[in-house]
Amino acid sequence: MPVWFEKYKQLIMIVVIAIIILSLLLFKFHQKEEGGLNDPIWTEQESDQLEVEKQEKELAPENIFVDLKGAVKKPGLYKVVAGERVHDVLEKAGGLLKTADEKQINFAMKLYDEMVIYIPEIGEVETEMADLNNMNSSNDEKVNINKADADELETLPGIGPSKAAAIIQYREENGLFKEIEELMNISGIGEKTFEKFKEQIKVQ
Repeated sequence: MPVWFEKYKQLIMIVVIAIIILSLLLFKFHQKEEGGLNDPIWTEQESDQLEVEKQEKELAPENIFVDLKGAVKKPGLYKVVAGERVHDVLEKAGGLLKTADEKQINFAMKLYDEMVIYIPEIGEVETEMADLNNMNSSNDEKVNINKADADELETLPGIGPSKAAAIIQYREENGLFKEIEELMNISGIGEKTFEKFKEQIKVQ
């Protein structure tokens, strides 16, 4: 064995051991780095996906049913999404017949559950048919504030053209009234005005 090897034997062993230890440390660090790049990110993405799915379920639109009658190509019962318009359900029904009187149709009216939509033909007498804005299902004399047009609303004490228009605008922007007291949310309709006609109105 060379003399120099005997002389530096201990130093060589130390260097070899140091190299082995350093290699092991580098290997473990590399594994940890790979785990840090993959596992936490995947977990975060998975959590975000679950949150998105949960929000989608909570915000899922409500399905309702409307009865479409009259001068349309395919009258019948239609399943629609709450908040859609008359125009939307008419598209589902294939559109209007040529005999339909479009002047009497409010295409922008919002749909609600159990709504009956009657499309009149040209020449039909308005007072003899169920108008789109006056689809009261009962025979009582109360005004349905969710369906009444401006003329009907103006029959109420204290309600003139401007307040009738405000009621219709509020209904279109905020959806149907859930209770008659909501009318007092409209500017110009206070408690005293409301007391004059509250026995003459309904929401269903």
